[in-house]
Amino acid sequence: MKTKILLEKQFFSEKEKPLLQSDAFTASTFLYSTGVAALRVQNEKGELIWLPFKGQQIWNASFCGRDITMKSTFPEPVDTQDFGASYGCFMLHCGMTAMGNPAPEDAHPQHGELPSIAYDNAYVECGEDEDGHYIELGGEVRYRQCFAVDYTARPAIRLHEKDSVMDINMTVENNRTDPLEYLYLCHLNFRPVEGAKLVYSASRDSKHIKEHKDIPSSLPPDKAAKMASYMETLEQNPAVMDIIDAATQIYEPEIVFSVFYDADDAGWARCLQLIPDGASYVAFRPSELPYGIRWIARTGNEDAMGMCLPATAEHKGLKYCREKGQIKTMPANGRITFHVKAGWLPSERAADEAKKCEGYI
Repeated sequence: MKTKILLEKQFFSEKEKPLLQSDAFTASTFLYSTGVAALRVQNEKGELIWLPFKGQQIWNASFCGRDITMKSTFPEPVDTQDFGASYGCFMLHCGMTAMGNPAPEDAHPQHGELPSIAYDNAYVECGEDEDGHYIELGGEVRYRQCFAVDYTARPAIRLHEKDSVMDINMTVENNRTDPLEYLYLCHLNFRPVEGAKLVYSASRDSKHIKEHKDIPSSLPPDKAAKMASYMETLEQNPAVMDIIDAATQIYEPEIVFSVFYDADDAGWARCLQLIPDGASYVAFRPSELPYGIRWIARTGNEDAMGMCLPATAEHKGLKYCREKGQIKTMPANGRITFHVKAGWLPSERAADEAKKCEGYI
């Protein structure tokens, strides 16, 4: 049996209020001081804060006593469509008519329309599946451009009662009788842990790891020179970045790679930021999302380990993706679902997942 609560904006106020309580979960609603509606969900392992009407972002995630969300200059989300004016979340959906950083020839916003799109409806569902009791957070938004685009996006985040890893799925349905060109990226922003080891199911060679040597023209000459030198080092040996070390690595303002993962027999690829007491964790299906974009930004003010952003294409905007043949096409009235798992693994489970990546060097 399932129980679903349809959320209304009047449920949210500056004072945090309980929405539901069970043996497995609690959920409460509140408004940030910026006016953004948020839902706090807790199980025995930790909590997440979800923005049901602003892109259905996960603003923060904390499990097993550890805040796994990137550090940013934004303590709260801001009610804006400007990507850079409200950035610091754990997860956001990117796409669908465009994705990535727009080139000068592109007209689309950064990472497309999905990151902060206003959802038409949102819900909280409790139920039971083969993995036990769960709470699911989801909703629906319809995006239309006359004579061109009409699709419905239905994201869903499912967390089980004793788990610290979330299932993050995005289903998109093309409502037109014409094919839909699309791009999608699941933007996952972990916090780096000094001394951690990146473990992942991809070989450390130029066939599987593509470095993007993009140095901002605004970067001071000394910092630009350090970044260029570090990029040369990584080009010779990508495994240098597998140990997180702020003293020897240069990630200011950011550095980006395209990583091509191998899947296991069940179709899943994985990436871990491994430390003795556990690991940040991402798993995805390369058959759906063939690119594992790695984005790392360590500026002092921002600290983000985007160790794996599962995507249908690279991150360099619509024109680039079209020229490289990376745009996907959904048939008329077609439908697709992207499947991603993300969160925190306690030590024993982390060790088991890391073993599945053995042999990749």
